[in-house]
Amino acid sequence: MVCGMKYFVLSGSHRAEAQSLKVARYVQAALPQEAPGAEVFLYSLSGNPLPLWDEASGGAPDELWGPISRELKAADALVVVTPEWNGMATPGVKNFLMNCAVDEVGHKPGLIVSVSAGRGGTYPVAELRMSGTKNNRLVWIPEHVIVQHAESNLNAPDGSPALAKEDATIRARLRYALRLLGAYGRALGGVRASGVVDHKTFRSGM
Repeated sequence: MVCGMKYFVLSGSHRAEAQSLKVARYVQAALPQEAPGAEVFLYSLSGNPLPLWDEASGGAPDELWGPISRELKAADALVVVTPEWNGMATPGVKNFLMNCAVDEVGHKPGLIVSVSAGRGGTYPVAELRMSGTKNNRLVWIPEHVIVQHAESNLNAPDGSPALAKEDATIRARLRYALRLLGAYGRALGGVRASGVVDHKTFRSGM
């Protein structure tokens, strides 16, 4: 990976005590280990949901979205962590993606990390791959990670002899996905710099 890359990590649970935030913090700590020199900005919706997007308002007010927008524009890649609620990604995650503009996340790679209390977690991945990126042009990478039995995993320090097999497997898969995300971040940086991207003429996706 290239040193000095910047990452935006979204923890998409609105709950005050969220397993997704635990997972997002693990990602935040793991990224500089997998990409030395990486800078990571973590934004959590836990107890901090954004106002709902609508056409009249045009999205979250500038005083709320402005600092988020600056971090998104500076980022080379994104990690979106979402729990599975009733077989869906959270409303907060979908609302966040509706607020994202093409000049903030367009043609930048995103990694989906789904979180489940049990053996679920696949539906948010399918949902996010199908929607949420048409107009903002965020690019989901082919790899994704599902953290199942979230309460039991990602609790002990890395390398702890107490790690269960499932926990160790999740950590290995997550770290691999983060390394891959870095490679996509480097590659898509070249796309954005190529001069081919024309957001002025083709502002919205088809």
